[in-house]
Amino acid sequence: MKKAIIAKKIGMTQIFAENGMLIPVTVLEAGPCCVTQIKTAEKEGYDAVQVGYGDVKKAIRPVKGHFEKAGVAPKKVLKEFKFENPGDYELGAEIKADIFKEGDRVDVSGVSKGKGFQGAIKRHGQSRGPMSHGSKYHRGLGSLSSGTTPGRVKKGKKMPGHMGNKAITTQNLTVVRAEGDKNLLIIKGAVPGPRGSIVIVKETVKA
Repeated sequence: MKKAIIAKKIGMTQIFAENGMLIPVTVLEAGPCCVTQIKTAEKEGYDAVQVGYGDVKKAIRPVKGHFEKAGVAPKKVLKEFKFENPGDYELGAEIKADIFKEGDRVDVSGVSKGKGFQGAIKRHGQSRGPMSHGSKYHRGLGSLSSGTTPGRVKKGKKMPGHMGNKAITTQNLTVVRAEGDKNLLIIKGAVPGPRGSIVIVKETVKA
């Protein structure tokens, strides 16, 4: 990985391309992020760059001391990135949205919207039963197993349960615009999570 950044999802909108086509886009507040720690193979056993995003007013003393070593204010979100060139980064250095440019392909990771406990129709797209008078089967799950043998519900059976609120990565999205002075990334299409959620933007693995 050569570049990545922490961002906050602002919401979706649409813009017009130069040829007049309408493009649905997601607006992200990307950075500025600060380098809070540089991990090395000699000390920690692996090479990585720890990055912080979003200021907080209060922090406990051990956490506050960690940020003071980097010379930055306490951050709300901390993430580690295994960059190919961790030696090029310095403590306290800023990473802004302009590390990406128009046309870059990125992967965006976040936590999807939680939808609570849902039935099999909404959760897995199963079909309902007849809705005519006399039918006693409408939105039920149906048969669960194959009777006496094996006499149990097999693993992996699609059943009602908790839906959403899972870590998801949407791959190979296109950066439509990157504005470093405004800390904005505009990405074509949808990204995981509700408005205000934290996402990770990094260069795609499918390039």
